[in-house]
Amino acid sequence: MLTDMSVSKAPYHHPTPWETRFSLMSLPAMLERTVAHNPDAPFLHFLGRTYTYGEIHRDAQCFAHGLASRGIEQGDRIGLFLPNVPIYASAYYGAMMAGAVVVNFSPLYTAEELAWQVGDSGTKYLITLDVPELYNAATKVLECSDLEGLVVGRLSDMLPWLKGTALKLFKRNQIASVAYDDTIIRWSDCLAKDSAPALPVVAAEDLALLQYTGGTTGRPKGAMLGHSQLTMNAQQVAAINPFGNPRAEVFMGALPFFHVFANTALLNHAVATGASIAMVPRFEAAQVLKTIARHKATGFPGVPTMFQALLDHPDLAKTDLSSLKVCISGGAPMPAQVHARFEEATGVRVVEGYGLTESSGVVSVNPYEGTRKKGTIGQLVAGTEIILLDKEDPARLAPEGEPGELAVHGPQIMRGYWNRPETDADVFVERDGKRYLRTGDVAEMDDDGFLAIVDRIKDMIAVGGFKVFPSVVEDAILKHEAVKEALVIGVPDDYLGELPRAYITLESDTDIGADALKGWLNDRIGKHERVDKVVIRDELPKTIIGKLDRKALRAEVL
Repeated sequence: MLTDMSVSKAPYHHPTPWETRFSLMSLPAMLERTVAHNPDAPFLHFLGRTYTYGEIHRDAQCFAHGLASRGIEQGDRIGLFLPNVPIYASAYYGAMMAGAVVVNFSPLYTAEELAWQVGDSGTKYLITLDVPELYNAATKVLECSDLEGLVVGRLSDMLPWLKGTALKLFKRNQIASVAYDDTIIRWSDCLAKDSAPALPVVAAEDLALLQYTGGTTGRPKGAMLGHSQLTMNAQQVAAINPFGNPRAEVFMGALPFFHVFANTALLNHAVATGASIAMVPRFEAAQVLKTIARHKATGFPGVPTMFQALLDHPDLAKTDLSSLKVCISGGAPMPAQVHARFEEATGVRVVEGYGLTESSGVVSVNPYEGTRKKGTIGQLVAGTEIILLDKEDPARLAPEGEPGELAVHGPQIMRGYWNRPETDADVFVERDGKRYLRTGDVAEMDDDGFLAIVDRIKDMIAVGGFKVFPSVVEDAILKHEAVKEALVIGVPDDYLGELPRAYITLESDTDIGADALKGWLNDRIGKHERVDKVVIRDELPKTIIGKLDRKALRAEVL
């Protein structure tokens, strides 16, 4: 059985002991603790303007009172339909101060996708921006749903004066024409000028966030994350930093705040420690490089495609990255050649980690200093336990020494899915009095306590009775110097049931053909793993945070 005992038998390489236990608190309490230490400390750097912790806390309080004056009660849902802008932080913590539950919505959603999740969550107010794409989608949802209103922030108000004026004067087409009325409200008008009515007491046990996800299976579901889960995971992440004064850290904020990775590793992590975030509205390689250099960013959490994009950008070689202490890659496995090339080009250490929406963001990560193992997801963060389940029968443990389905127990694990109690039997297993989350990922742990993800159970390809892990075939073809990205899926075969097929993109300076790559690959993998085709494409589908999307490819092809 693999639990915390499997970690304790091996050296634990993170700077804080695995046995460490953290403070139980709400997110507003965590913010108030940091503000009390130094309200003038920088919190958010945004396109040339800096917001202090005190400023964000003040606006959050005013927003909380504004919501209360509009009838929002404890447990009501408030939706954020925002990119990375400063009012995201004010709305996020302010809604929670009012006792509300935040619902994160991707700004890339269509009106139809947004409407479904608004309805499923029972969102009452939606916070958005006067950007045409966002505002237009939000107003469509307002017309066809039970939303009580939109709260619209003005992007120009969040910028330095000169940039805001230039936006209003010269880029009017980038500003939506907002028809304010009783249901479409200015952000500034939703900030109450006094403290009436009183705000509720928010407890660590209260529900804080609905984070929609495809889950381990099926249609998007709202993972229920309480204040305790989110503050605990923020503290778990803070505990793996070995660099001294955490308040001096400046995180590169390119990951979208609406995604659970950024919510924990950037926003709540910064608040837990008093660090600052140099944020950009969305990932653009040139702007990220400029932001790192300008604000002397010390840490950069991202997904593999971000690091690939930086490698591809001509400004990388001339950008001063000397302030960066570490880059943290998550969301998907990082190809070995991208890992090696990025470290060689920048001199910055890259460590891989792992987490899920259902785990509030982070389960494990490689140490920032000292021992690490490339190709693994590192060691568990403090207080986290695992077991490996049999891939065919989750009621049993995996045979000794064999990979199994990773199941996780810890203070950061979700409470369940919103309005879907029937899913609990599928996503949780009970073992020795503890409830473990089934991740759907197949993992193995070595004798040193480092975990590696082998694949996802639902992605395994059945070839004539043999199980093929797509990631094994992907890793093999990515070793070819001409291959930039790769996804492998199973396609139907009359004789064997399924066959692996590789879809790839190429580096720009190569003209190798698909048949040549197929021959090269099949010579290097097992007979049952051999692909029937290599398909060269201009691009592969990606998720909203930029990681390769095997599910979308499968839906497109099959």
